[in-house]
Amino acid sequence: MDIPFTKFHGFKNDYIIVERTSAIGEDTTRFVKAICSRHVGAGADGVALLTKLDGDIADFDCEIINPDGSIATFSGNGTRCAAAHLVRSGLSSGEGLRLRTRSGVKSFNLLENDRDLSFHFASEIGKPKFASSEIPMITARQAEAVVNEPILVDDSTYTISAVNVGNPVACMFVPDFELDWRSIGPKIESHERFPSRVNVVFVRIFDRENIEIRIWERGAGETAASGTCSVGAAVLSALQLKTERRVDVHSPGGVTKVDWRTADDEVVITGSAEFVYSGLWPSAASLIAGKS
Repeated sequence: MDIPFTKFHGFKNDYIIVERTSAIGEDTTRFVKAICSRHVGAGADGVALLTKLDGDIADFDCEIINPDGSIATFSGNGTRCAAAHLVRSGLSSGEGLRLRTRSGVKSFNLLENDRDLSFHFASEIGKPKFASSEIPMITARQAEAVVNEPILVDDSTYTISAVNVGNPVACMFVPDFELDWRSIGPKIESHERFPSRVNVVFVRIFDRENIEIRIWERGAGETAASGTCSVGAAVLSALQLKTERRVDVHSPGGVTKVDWRTADDEVVITGSAEFVYSGLWPSAASLIAGKS
């Protein structure tokens, strides 16, 4: 049985959106690895797996799965792409849409729909968590916030700050991107001090309202954009008084607007989701790919 899917991208951070079906089978990991493959699959930075809910808590469950098959507790761009799929397919108006994720229920409001090709949302994703146990990160003693923490990578010591914004994010503030961040990123991602691994973001401050980032994402590697990485960078910049609480985050894929509200500490992301294409994935293809 063929599996319908839709591909969207949020600032070139691309996701496959699938409504849960028995055709996927019990081995979700094999399906995700196969369809996310850049060379023999549809190619994506992850899969958003949607399940309709009947309760009052949320409208749909949205499971985010990394291209390596591991589970992501949340994805800002992935859930926005899922919200766009639901609007495009007529399953939601996009007003007050609630998606249940592993890090809680997130709310989405459609701001603009351009011919069912480009969708603009404002999404409330919750409050940041700063304690070392909530990130989680192993520190010498329990810390209420992880700021300017030294971490040893090979023979070098780097200084990072960290936060949980639905996913754990570690940020290194840099004057430029001349350092070999593609080499440092995966080593911090899987560092023993991060028992659940971590997203790694390299942050350059432009001014009080603009920052630029490079991303090494947990389970996906280098990505052109990431909602949670953008939020983590913005929140940690504001926490250390480097910027205001409303920041434009510039990444190679585009600009994500992040507002860490003062009134209630809620974080709001404003960004787009662009339709790429729809297709049918042969269920047997996952089995073949799993053997290769």
